[in-house]
Amino acid sequence: MDFLSLPGMSEYIETTRLLYRHGWAEGSGGNISMVLDGVPEDAPVKAVFPLSPDTPAPEGLSLVITRSGSYMKSIAADPEADLCVLRIRGGGAELLWGLKKGGRPSSELSSHLLGHEARLAADPKHRVLMHTHATHLTAMTAVHPLDERSFTRTLWQQCSECMIFFPDGAGVLPWMPCGTDMIGRATAEKLREFRMVIWAQHGVFGAGSSPFEALGLIEIADKAAELYLLTAQLCVINSIPDEGLRRLAEVYGVTPREGWLDI
Repeated sequence: MDFLSLPGMSEYIETTRLLYRHGWAEGSGGNISMVLDGVPEDAPVKAVFPLSPDTPAPEGLSLVITRSGSYMKSIAADPEADLCVLRIRGGGAELLWGLKKGGRPSSELSSHLLGHEARLAADPKHRVLMHTHATHLTAMTAVHPLDERSFTRTLWQQCSECMIFFPDGAGVLPWMPCGTDMIGRATAEKLREFRMVIWAQHGVFGAGSSPFEALGLIEIADKAAELYLLTAQLCVINSIPDEGLRRLAEVYGVTPREGWLDI
């Protein structure tokens, strides 16, 4: 089977290129997974990667994820080497395609499985989880209180698109060691409520129904963080008031997180 022809795969690969061009995937940083539709039940299994008993194993779920240690800048040149298509079955991750030069799925596989379980429960159209080192959002965690309501309101007030793109707000986690069950489980809990979770001094997790949607969400938030950093030390005399944010929500038919606007 030509796995590269599955729905969303070309967009997924193009997204890896865009992440590198943004400067958000230095070295082997970042990882993306996407739930796949259309994978044949009888696709041959090339290897099986055991999963921790504590990791939820959604039986039959198929997904593509980056290889551990892969570089976003080179995935498009040889996707079969740097990606893998997995099917969750019997408590393990069956390799159906990819890793042609060896290796293992991303070290964040457990976090992605936890996150997909959480987002699919909240939104059946969910497909993509993206972890990347968005520069301005990460910088903002060093100089802004990490209270979710306060952090989100600051982003909302920077530009009109923020209320339109993430009226549900942003989850925020304090610094934790990356690649651990602790941060994976904490992120999954946040993803039950938010489509975007910011990791202090690290990066961001974004969710969407497609790679471009997840990327767009992070791009909008990072632009807002950049605007905040450019103006935080200045005498700001104009910003979007809460009544303006509520009006934006009404015009675009979105619902702000309850209690996060003052009026």
